[in-house]
Amino acid sequence: MAEEGVPSIGVDIGGTKVLAGAVTADGDIVEVVRLPTPHRSTSPRVVEDTIVAAVSELQRSTSHPARAVGVGAAGFVDVEGTVAFAPHLSWRREPLQTRLEHRLSVPVRVDNDANTTARAELRFGAARAYRNVLCLTLGTGIGGALVLDRQVVRGSHGMAGEFGHMQVVPDGRACQCGNRGCWEQYCSGNALLLEARERLAGRPAETSLLRKLVDQRAGRLDGPTVTRAAETGDPASAEMLGEVGTWLGVGVAGLCAAFDPELVIVGGGLSEAGDLLLEPAREALARRLPGAGFRPVPVLTKAALGPNAGFVGAADLVRELGNCDN
Repeated sequence: MAEEGVPSIGVDIGGTKVLAGAVTADGDIVEVVRLPTPHRSTSPRVVEDTIVAAVSELQRSTSHPARAVGVGAAGFVDVEGTVAFAPHLSWRREPLQTRLEHRLSVPVRVDNDANTTARAELRFGAARAYRNVLCLTLGTGIGGALVLDRQVVRGSHGMAGEFGHMQVVPDGRACQCGNRGCWEQYCSGNALLLEARERLAGRPAETSLLRKLVDQRAGRLDGPTVTRAAETGDPASAEMLGEVGTWLGVGVAGLCAAFDPELVIVGGGLSEAGDLLLEPAREALARRLPGAGFRPVPVLTKAALGPNAGFVGAADLVRELGNCDN
């Protein structure tokens, strides 16, 4: 393997998995390592250990010593690379960038995972021909990034784009951020699983296919299983994805009122449901868009780089730090 083909390493940390990848200067993925996120741990060090393990495994498998590592983290990340708060992980004012630089002995940059996804889609994916873009990542929760004039907007403290924690239902479902009724409680992988488990418990007849796929054990249910059932024609699973998609369209309509994007990109694990999720979202967006019928409806599409976009963007973020193209 030619060294110049692997300019940097990117890591994407979500609520359920850590993805690390060696990525070339052209955005080509050379190698990927996937490890589960120890999300039930109360120790930030355990998640940090998982990141280090993923990078180390990637270095061994590619025989490439990382000159720089970029990290996209699911949380409120400030301009110094500190994760101020992570609703689905144990980070609270965690100086992740500093700690990883110490342990990996290379330059490290940490940003929000939706920001790194947006960066990847701008450089290599669906947003290459656009200037003003909203990027949403649907996984355990909702990540968001705002792109204006082809620049990711981070805000005064580096924490812009936390759209998933906008309140959409007053006094609604409790959220891990401490508020109630946040958008991600109705439009995310967790929201889909909550609905699916409630149906498994209360409507056994209509969820027979799901029950078969998880061998009668609701604890084994996950988002890909619901998507797989919907793809095989299970009406209950398709309906649940449609409900999440409708909430997606409702939320995007509000964001369009604020930012007037040309393009809305949907990434993250839940986006793998494709049009089962996106068609209901497009329909809801067209209905709920303020001024509907008198203004353009933005394009709503799946992230071109799929679930890899987060680490591809993180790797691109640090290319200059490691002088990786030399």
